[in-house]
Amino acid sequence: MDSLPDSSATTPTDWLLRVGRLADTAEDLLGGLCDLLVARGLPLERVGIHGRVLHPQVAGIRFLWRRGIGSEETRYGYDTVESGWETSPLRTVYETGEPLRRRLTGNPADDDYPIMAELRAEGLTDYLVAPLEQPSGMRQSSTWATRHPNGFSDSQIASILGLLPALAACTDSRSQRRLLKGLLSIYLGPSAGARVLAGTIRRGEGQTIAAAIWLVDLRDFTATSEVLPGPELIALLNEYFELMAGPVEDHGGEILKFIGDAMLAIFPIADDLDRDRACRTALAAAKKALERLDEANAARIARGDRPMELGLALHTGPVMYGNIGAPERLDFTVIGPAVNLTARICGLCRPLGRRLLASARFASPCGSELVSLGFHPLRGLATDQEVFALPGEEGRQMEG
Repeated sequence: MDSLPDSSATTPTDWLLRVGRLADTAEDLLGGLCDLLVARGLPLERVGIHGRVLHPQVAGIRFLWRRGIGSEETRYGYDTVESGWETSPLRTVYETGEPLRRRLTGNPADDDYPIMAELRAEGLTDYLVAPLEQPSGMRQSSTWATRHPNGFSDSQIASILGLLPALAACTDSRSQRRLLKGLLSIYLGPSAGARVLAGTIRRGEGQTIAAAIWLVDLRDFTATSEVLPGPELIALLNEYFELMAGPVEDHGGEILKFIGDAMLAIFPIADDLDRDRACRTALAAAKKALERLDEANAARIARGDRPMELGLALHTGPVMYGNIGAPERLDFTVIGPAVNLTARICGLCRPLGRRLLASARFASPCGSELVSLGFHPLRGLATDQEVFALPGEEGRQMEG
């Protein structure tokens, strides 16, 4: 969407409700509003919208508009937010729900917030922090600054405050959608989350897709859970899953779920010509995960901790990808014979003394990267299956 103001909107509030709320991005919304206000004589230099988000790594988000530069988004981690929260004017506004204004032309010794020194250095003369009360009950904040020699006039402050309800309504719907999209992505995965958000929500609804399947299982977890305290056990699982998940995501795979101490992921296959690429990519992710595991285990052994051992299985085939479960409790996952076969192969890792095993169908496009270990019986299958492993890992016997 073009962020230029719509001249047919008779007032900024009208523009927000008729044009701004339809903007493609929050940057377009903020940029379009500020351009309109400046065109109408408001001496804005810097305007921000600040909000808290529900995300495991991101604590806050800011959209900042600067005259002559435009709008940009900045995300803040928990460490960044917590380190400056106590002395931030945003905290005051969040807690009181009242606007806060500071003139920046007086004695710097009178400054009561550290950010005022930064604003002075930019040549700003007046600074307003105002709450955005949202229908959802959440509270965001907006910041407004000018470098006009006389600062904002009383009528200009009143005009800004008069915009806040409409601006809050526009940002609320965006905040809720961003929150929902973020949570679905975190708990279901980006692709599954996007499908659910797009309306794929009925039980049994889904589609058959081809995929390279990636299943990894931590060894001796039951015994470990009997001796490790809860917090240490959670820390172990988090370390292990981070080692596995990073390479999958870096190589374009999608993590579908964590099942106790196991992780299921897929590398979707676009068409028949894409199968070889997906298998090679999934194998590259697996090799990288094992490399990271070796590095982590070296550090664990050095500090006296037990190394982590695992079994990782790779296969490819058609899977049913969609909603499965009870009427009021659904899961978005993959099922089918290909998934079952992957799990059976994973169970062979321990008896064969290998960390990684793959099916013949998966190994076929991988060339010499995988070597055959012959045919082996798999529970539930009538015929023995040929399995493949990484060369050079013959001596990697896992502890029983």
